[in-house]
Amino acid sequence: MIRTRVLGMGLLLSAMVVAGSAMSDSAAAASGRAGPAANVTAKRLVNAAREPGQWMTYGGTYSEQRFSTLKQINASNVGSLGLDWYADYETNQDQHGSPLYIDGVIYVSTARDVLYAFDARTGKQLWKYNPMIHGERLRYNVGLVNRGIAAWRGKIYMGTLDARLVAVDARTGKEVWSTDTVPASLGLGKMANEYSITMAPRAARGKVFIGASGGEFGVRGWIAAYDAETGRQVWRFWTVPGNPAKGFENKALERAAKTWSGDWWKFGGGGTVWDAAVYDPVTNLLYFGTGNASPWNQRVREPNLDDDLYTASIVAVNPDTGQYVWHYQETPADAWDYDAVSPMMTADLTIAGHRRHVILQPSKNGFFYVIEAATGKLISADPFTVENWATGVDMETGRPIVVPGARYKDQPWDLAPGVQGGHSWHPNAFSPLTGLVYIPAWEAYFTMANATPGRGGPPGGFSLGISMGARVAPGTLKPYDRRGVRGRLEAWDPVARKIVWETPPLDNGRPTSGVLATAGNLVFMGDGGGKVLTAYNAKTGAKLWNFDAETAIYAAPITYELDGVQYVAASVGGAAQGGYFAPTNARMLVFELGGKAVLPKPEPYTPRTLNPPPSTATAAVVAHGGELYSQYCSICHGANGMQLRSSFPNLTVTPLLWTQDGFNAVVLQGVRADKGMGSFAKDLMPEDTAAIRAYLVSRANELKALGPRAFRRGGAPRPP
Repeated sequence: MIRTRVLGMGLLLSAMVVAGSAMSDSAAAASGRAGPAANVTAKRLVNAAREPGQWMTYGGTYSEQRFSTLKQINASNVGSLGLDWYADYETNQDQHGSPLYIDGVIYVSTARDVLYAFDARTGKQLWKYNPMIHGERLRYNVGLVNRGIAAWRGKIYMGTLDARLVAVDARTGKEVWSTDTVPASLGLGKMANEYSITMAPRAARGKVFIGASGGEFGVRGWIAAYDAETGRQVWRFWTVPGNPAKGFENKALERAAKTWSGDWWKFGGGGTVWDAAVYDPVTNLLYFGTGNASPWNQRVREPNLDDDLYTASIVAVNPDTGQYVWHYQETPADAWDYDAVSPMMTADLTIAGHRRHVILQPSKNGFFYVIEAATGKLISADPFTVENWATGVDMETGRPIVVPGARYKDQPWDLAPGVQGGHSWHPNAFSPLTGLVYIPAWEAYFTMANATPGRGGPPGGFSLGISMGARVAPGTLKPYDRRGVRGRLEAWDPVARKIVWETPPLDNGRPTSGVLATAGNLVFMGDGGGKVLTAYNAKTGAKLWNFDAETAIYAAPITYELDGVQYVAASVGGAAQGGYFAPTNARMLVFELGGKAVLPKPEPYTPRTLNPPPSTATAAVVAHGGELYSQYCSICHGANGMQLRSSFPNLTVTPLLWTQDGFNAVVLQGVRADKGMGSFAKDLMPEDTAAIRAYLVSRANELKALGPRAFRRGGAPRPP
C-alpha cells in the first residue's frame, strides 16, 4: 500500500546564487503543523527494550546494540519488502545521520545540520529546522555531515558543524536553546574555530553528552555534559592534559601528563571525542572513545615516544560529575590515526562459564575488543580484518605488540588497516539471538612515511606529520604494496573470538553503511557508494533482498512499528560519481511488506563547463589569492581550486567568477548561509576575496587550456 509520495527535488548546495537573503529564523521553515511531543523520559529510555516499536535513541536502546525484537519482517518474507513512501531532502551531500522514530514521527538530521520531522504514516514533512551554521567555523571541516540526534522530554538535540549544541521543540521544530560548546570563557582563542561537531549526542540523567571533532587541526579533545532543559554546561572532561604551567583540571589529567613529553600542548594533543559514546544504566557509567593523538606522527608531536593518554582510548566517567573512573588505551603511542571512536555497545555474555557485562568494540586499529564494563579490564582482543602493524595484544599488559617497521621511522610502511580503519564510524549491530556482532568491516591500506625534515607542520594548525604521497621505488614498499579500501559485512562471535561468516568484498570498492539486526533473522546494510540496501540472513549471511536506492548509503537503517505494521527506514544520499553539483537523490526511504511506491528516475545531469573570464590580475595578486584559498577554502572546495568531491561546489566553474559583487555576496555577506556557506567577513577583507577570485579565475583558465586532459573520466579534474 502506498501511503504517500513526497516529491520535489530540493535545492542543491552551491555557491552560485548571488541574490537572496539568509533566513532570519532557522525555524521559519516549520510548516506550522504541530507534531507529537516526543516525551522521551528517563524511564522510557532505560526500559526502551520494552517498547520495541520505538527507536528513541541513536543505537535503539542505551546498550547501542542496534537490535530490534520486531519480527513481522523476517527471513521468510523479506523478499516482498517494498517502498512505502519517501521524502526528499534539500541537499546534495552525504547523509550520515541515523534517524529516530518516536510516537508516530521520524526525526532525522541531514547534511549541514538541517533537521526534519516526518509523519511516519504518510511521509508528510511536519517541520524543518536549519541552525544556520556559521561560516567562520567551517574552514576546517572535512564534510558537512551530521551522524545523528538525541531526544529527551519533548526536545530533539543536535550538535552542529560550528560546534554548537541545540535543542529543538519536537512538536513545532522551533529552537528552544543553543549553546556554544567552545565559548570564549574557555580561553581557546582562534582554536575555538577549529572544532566542529558531527557526532550524535546522547541523553541520560537529565543531561546531554557531546564531544567535538578537529584532531588534525591543533585542538585539545573533550567531552561535555549539558543540562537538557537549559543548555547550561554541567561538566567538561578534557581528554589530554593542557599546558603544565597552567595546572591541570583534575588528578586524572595530572597523571596523563606523565605520559607526554616536549611541548605537546602547542600541538593541541588531539584525542577528540567525535563518535562513540554509550551511557550504561547497569554500571551508571558513561563510556566514550577518544581520537588519535595529533599530529599522527609521534616523532613530530613529542620526543620521548610516550603513551600519550588519554588518546586512542576508551574512557569511563561518572555521568553526573564527569569524574574519571577508568580507561583502557587501545593504541598507546599512536602513530597511525587509530582513533578508538568506532561505535561500541554493551552486552551480557557468558565467557568461560561466567556471565559478564561487557563493552564490545571492533576498533579502527583492526582489533575486536571485549572489555569488562565496570572495571575496564581487557578480556580479549583479536584481529577481525587484515592488519600488519601489530602481531597481537599482550594480555598481561593489554598493550599491542607493535611491529617495529610499522612505525615508519626509516622507510615507508604499507599500513593495514590504513588510516581509513578496519572499521570507522559506521554503526555495528549485535543480536542476542545469534550471539553475533555484525560489523561493516574494511580491508584498508595506506602508505605511511616519515615527514621530510622541516616539513612536520606548525604547532596549533593542520598537521599530520607524515609525508603524504611518498614516492617509493617499485617492489620496495614493506611489507607489501597494496592500495585502497574494500568493505564487507562480517559476523563476529565475541565469545568464540572468530568470524562466523562474511560477505564477499563489495563490488564498488568503497565503504559500507551502518548495520541493523532484527529478531526476524535479518541484518540490513547498504553498500556505501554502490547504492543498494540489502537484507542478509543473520545466521548464514545469505543475501535475501535488495533495493536500488539510486544513491550512496552510509547511515544505519532503523526499524519501528506503527498501527501494528513493521517498517524499515533508511536515510540515504551520497556524492555522485563524477560531475559537479550532481544530484545525490538524498532522501528518507521507508519500507513495509508489500510496499508499492516507486522512486522517480534520476534526471539526466550535465556538469557545468569551464567558462571563466580572462585572467587579468598580477602574479602577486594570484599568488596571494592562492594562499588565502588554501587556508580558508580548500578543505571543502578542493586543493588547487579544483573539487574532486561533487558534494561541494567546484569554484572553477561557478558563474560567480564573472562578478566580484556576487562573489562577495556569498563569501562576505553570507547569502547562502542557509545552505551551509556562512559569511567569512570576520576573516577576509574585500581585497582578500578579490585575490581569491583572481586565483580561481587563473586556475580555471589553466584548466581550460589543458582541454580534455584536465579531466578524469566522469568529470572530475585532474590534479596539476
